[in-house]
Amino acid sequence: MKLLDDLQSSDFENLTQLSRRRFIGAGAACGAALFLSGNLLSRSVMAATANAGSSALLGFVNIAASTADTISLPAGYTSSVLISWGQPLHTGGPAFDPHGKNTASDQEVQFGDSNDGMSLFAMPDDENRALLAINNEATDYRFLFAHGKAPQSAEDVRKALASEGVSIIEVERRGQSWQFVQGSPFNRRIHGNTPIRVSGPAAGHDWLKTAADSSGIEVLGTFQNCANGQTPWGTYLTCEENFTDCFGSSDAQQAFTPAQQRYGVSVESEDINWHQHNERFDLAKHPNELNRHGWIVEIDPFDPQSVPVKRTALGRFKHENAAFAETKDGRAVIYMGDDERGEFIYKFISRDKINRKNPKANKDLLDNGSFYVAQFDAGDSDKNHPKGHGSWIELRHGKNGLTAANGFNSQAEVLINARLAASIVNATRMDRPEWIVVSPIDGKVYCTLTNNAKRGNEGQPVGGPNPRAHNIYGQILRWREANDDHASTALVWDLFLIAGNPQQHAGSPQAGSGNITAQNMFNSPDGMSFDAAGRLWILTDGDSSNSGDFAGMGNNQMLCADPASGEIRRFMVGPVGCEVTGISFTPDQRTLFVGIQHPGEKGTSTFPDYQPNGTPRSSVIAIRREDGGIIGS
Repeated sequence: MKLLDDLQSSDFENLTQLSRRRFIGAGAACGAALFLSGNLLSRSVMAATANAGSSALLGFVNIAASTADTISLPAGYTSSVLISWGQPLHTGGPAFDPHGKNTASDQEVQFGDSNDGMSLFAMPDDENRALLAINNEATDYRFLFAHGKAPQSAEDVRKALASEGVSIIEVERRGQSWQFVQGSPFNRRIHGNTPIRVSGPAAGHDWLKTAADSSGIEVLGTFQNCANGQTPWGTYLTCEENFTDCFGSSDAQQAFTPAQQRYGVSVESEDINWHQHNERFDLAKHPNELNRHGWIVEIDPFDPQSVPVKRTALGRFKHENAAFAETKDGRAVIYMGDDERGEFIYKFISRDKINRKNPKANKDLLDNGSFYVAQFDAGDSDKNHPKGHGSWIELRHGKNGLTAANGFNSQAEVLINARLAASIVNATRMDRPEWIVVSPIDGKVYCTLTNNAKRGNEGQPVGGPNPRAHNIYGQILRWREANDDHASTALVWDLFLIAGNPQQHAGSPQAGSGNITAQNMFNSPDGMSFDAAGRLWILTDGDSSNSGDFAGMGNNQMLCADPASGEIRRFMVGPVGCEVTGISFTPDQRTLFVGIQHPGEKGTSTFPDYQPNGTPRSSVIAIRREDGGIIGS
């Protein structure tokens, strides 16, 4: 299959020229010119640049790795806890119980657990108020229940479901700091038992119908919510990731279908055990319930009475996040990664244009459009900075082998079994595609490929944007769409960085790319975000053992990169055992909200209260400069 079937020679010439009017500042222009001209930074030049600390975009000093149970920041920065798991959303609500004795009803009106992706929505006409929509991905049974074990009853399952989903909170600037507004009418929990509507091509399909919902359009709950997206019409996109972990079977001999197997179901339910006490998670009794999860859910944070909607046109898989972009002719684009070893990168392009004058007119914009999966070529032979070309293959019923003969009788079935469809068209199996972000400066797209210990076997060959066998460190893929148009089906790609440990693996591919040094090394890039000036913020969820292959890396961390120079500096290190995940900026760029998920997961932590024998709690923190300046500058 040709990878550049819609890329003419004139288009390629346009692709390799810098459109200066779209860039802010000479630094960004320089970076784009380096990327597009083909004169990419060599390993030695990138290393020299990183060591010199010459980036004008990065205005803070790189901090050291740390294994301390605290928040570490550069000099001149301070942090405070905005909100923590179990905090009541409403005045007079049930307080957090560190002994796990709260009820499911309590948890349904408290801030959820394991906060992950988040988006900030500024209040119209009030620069001092905003809403934060925050994902709650999972829970730790050691602390959720007084018995400290997996659920033992239906009430336990209800409480676990209540701990996940989404929390919407109001925040307000008071003086120089932003604080949670308890009792705001906007505060809301959307959890595993919240009624949700299904829309788009798969709505009402037989595979979505159950005994509880014969229509196939009314689902209970969203859970395992990982990262997020935000639309220009003011809605929040929450992504259901490891949904199959929540299902099991009362039939120890149940034979799962190929589709169920592809999504990773098991009889034993990954120790979550909901199916033992709530039969809707029992695949022996309700196999279609599985198909009702693994979608992107759209939420209106400004309307507490609104019903969330699962948008099936965006495909079903283990969604990590949803990165918004726009075509040249004004249509919406959503880039998405499927976070599992050997899975794929997707994008959706809406059929209709965004209505900028009437935001409410976009309420069903994501129900109709084209759904694509990425295919990348093997690239060139530059092992220090791989680069190449790629294409987007449409996943549409009747095209590219997606026919009844291959098990797809409709577009609904293509979307429900997106993984199987992507395999039919020979899409590229990736090293766990996680967050995707789009640069506000030049429109280039970045994707964290967090790791893949199975690369090199199980039908996952080494090459292209996945250049290492047994990839324990991860990399960040970058691409630019042909003609700078997100509607294009052709692209050019390179690897912005290849994470590694140059101390432990000097001279080998496991050392990483030249912009990885002994001073800024890390593993498993996961979350990402651009700020308004074009700084790329990188959050990690990796091995924090600080030993062996990971010696010298310390706890999980947040770094900041200059996309033009390639320089990377460590900005923050989290407490023991945490993942650093979820990031959002206030409109003035003077406060950064970031998530600290599951502190103490591996090892002992007392974050955020730092009390002896304190219960570790996932939290959102607010970071600001002591002088009130712009974060990172």
